Amino acid sequence: MLLNEMFEPPIAGYQDLKNDNSRPMWRMSRKTKLTLKQIRTLRRMMDVRNYEKKEHLKKVREQYGAKPEQAEAPSL
Repeated sequence: MLLNEMFEPPIAGYQDLKNDNSRPMWRMSRKTKLTLKQIRTLRRMMDVRNYEKKEHLKKVREQYGAKPEQAEAPSL
């Protein structure tokens, strides 16, 4: 919405309030309930994401972690 639209009268044909389905109604705006199948699917997806994230972090630690020969170098 533009700021000018708040103070000027609406443009004819710009919006049809009778056919506007975007406004929630009092009794029609309930949340949908998730089924057990959907909950299980979401849990599996999160498990896979967590596994992939752990594997990615392992690779990052191998690439950017301290190398063993540098850590064991004697200091003078």
